[in-house]
Parts: sequence; structure tokens; C-alpha cells
Amino acid sequence: MVTPHHYDAIVIGLGGMGSAALYQLAQRGKRVLGIEQFGIAHDKGSSHGVTRIIRLAYHEHPSYVPLMRRAYELWRDLEASAGERILHITGSIDAGPPGSPYFSGSLQSCQEHDLPHKVLTSAELTKRFPGYRLPSETMAVFQDEGGFLLPERCISLFVEQAQELGATALTNERTIGWHPTTDGVQVRTERGEYEADTLIVSAGAWASKLLPGLGTSAVPERQALAWFKTLRPELFTPEVFPVFNLMVDEGNFYGFPEFSIPGFKLGRYHHLEEIVDPDEIDRDPNAQDEALLRDFTEKYFPDAAGATSSMKVCMFTNSPDEHFIIDRLPKTPQVLVAAGFSGHGFKFSSVVGEILADIALDGATRHDIDMFKVSRFD
Repeated sequence: MVTPHHYDAIVIGLGGMGSAALYQLAQRGKRVLGIEQFGIAHDKGSSHGVTRIIRLAYHEHPSYVPLMRRAYELWRDLEASAGERILHITGSIDAGPPGSPYFSGSLQSCQEHDLPHKVLTSAELTKRFPGYRLPSETMAVFQDEGGFLLPERCISLFVEQAQELGATALTNERTIGWHPTTDGVQVRTERGEYEADTLIVSAGAWASKLLPGLGTSAVPERQALAWFKTLRPELFTPEVFPVFNLMVDEGNFYGFPEFSIPGFKLGRYHHLEEIVDPDEIDRDPNAQDEALLRDFTEKYFPDAAGATSSMKVCMFTNSPDEHFIIDRLPKTPQVLVAAGFSGHGFKFSSVVGEILADIALDGATRHDIDMFKVSRFD
């Protein structure tokens, strides 16, 4: 007999991945509960910051491209159902020295998957997009379908639409623990206990606290972002400035055109390489954070190096190989984990939600996720 607190599935963590999973399960008519320790679209984890890059050219591995194509379809489905724009197309730049992973990996993914693209020298890049002033030896791949998502709105829309379909979303309720039962799993929070056939843990930087077996497979890292006022705003609008991933001597950086918060937005991958406890992270940007990002901007985007408009701190949750973890737990197969997105996962949220719902309900998915198995770290 189904009790009032028994669900087909429980989702812990309603950030990018969890909100999409909640929506997908509700869309399929399932009784689903989402539990979030903060509010919806909060700024304590990894799914905030006004804009997030989306791109089809994928230097990390060509196998991501089919997933990315499906993610685009699902983002556009969400736009259509909401009647609201959440995906902005600017084109994307992947650039670095010849032979560097950012350039050669992006080019490989375009060639393997027949993605329209153009290869640009540094001079050609600056001529086409004058906001860029990169080293003369830099080579770039331009792919015209890149752009950015609005993460807070994406999450809010997923949760709102899931609730309209009958899902329950509990906020400001921290999960204390869980344990397997004879026919599913029981979850215990600060306020109560809930049972389900399946548990999905999509708790971001808190994943390894809920799933200690992940150990060093999902490690939180502090990340900082900055917005600098542009000195020539006309060079940094979404119409003329593509999002970018860039490899230079100072590290690997990413950036955006001006949108919402006034200014050019950027970050450095693995910022200061600070491993953190998500419950104790320093959430206040500091002078060192700002100096690192300002020095880069002054050197490579001088027309965007005005006063600081804003800064924010978020977190990456890194896997050892920086590929995702999407899998059932081997010893408790009624538990699914989505973690270790390593700073490049948000754009996939829509399709990851679909994958999690597939596995939870059908035991498998049509998507190729073999490279995301948790067992690869054994």
C-alpha cells in the first residue's frame, strides 16, 4: 500500500540537473518529490551567475556532441512551453595555440560531427570580432550555434512546470541521510522521512557528503567570476561578441558578452585551485580573485577592462578526469547519481534530466553515457 510519503522517485538537489530530472519525471506522470536545502535557483552552489555557456563544438571529447544536440532540442522545448527566451545564440570561440586542446579538440569535434565552423587566425578573429586581442599565434574555431543560457530562469522554469504537472518541491530542507529499504529507499531530512522506489542524488558539491563512496570522484572547488564595465560597450554586445573558451599562458579562461549585469563577464577554469568544503567555503570575492581576472582582461580584452561591476563565487565539483558521473550505484542500484560535472555541465542539464528519468523508470537510456560510469574510478 502506498503511504502519503511514498513516491516513484525522490530527487535530492534542485539545481541544474535535479530541476530537469524533476520536470522529466513529472512530465511522464510519475509521483516525484524534489528536496532542496536552499531556495530554488539559489546562489550557494554551481548553477547561478546570470549566464552559462552553451556550445556544440566540444573540445573536452567528441562524444559530448550528440548529447549537446539533444540538449539544444530540450532547451528550445522549454522555451516554447514557457513562452520565454532562455537561450541566446552568439556563436562560440574555442581558441589557443596551434595543437592546444581548446583549438584542436574543438576542431576535431566539429569535423567528426559535421558541425558548421570556421578556423580563424588571431588577426582574422580580431577583424571579425574587434573585442578580442589575442596572441598572434592563437588559432580559433568559431561555431555559430554557441551562446548562453540563463541558469536561474532555466531552473525556475523546470521546477515551476514540474509542480504544475503534480511534482512536490520542498525548499530550505536539508537532507540528513538515506538508506536502502526492501523495495526502494528512505530519505531523512531535518523535517521528515520520505520513501521512494528510486533516489536521484544531484546535489552538486554536496554529492560526496550524501554518497561517501564517491570519495575523491566528486571534489568541490571554489570558483570566482567577475563582471568588468566595458570601455567600448558596442564591441561586447551579444550580437557581436561570441562566448569563448581560451587557453593562454596565464591559464584557461571563459567569457561572455555583456548581458543583464553591466559588463564583460569572465572566469578562469579552476580559478585558484582551492579545494573546499561546500559548507565552509568563503563566498566573498577578494582582491586576489579580482586581480587575477583583471590582469587577464587588461591583456586580452583591453576595451572591457573598466571598473568592476560585480563579482560572485560559485563551485565546480570535479571528477578525476573531468568527465561527468551519471550512473546507478553498484551496491544500491535503486540510487542514481549525477555529479562531477567539473565546471562544464550546466549546458547539459536538460538532457541529463532526460537521462536520469530514463534510467529511473526504464533501467536504461538511448543516450550513450558509457564514459560516465562511476566504476571507471575503481
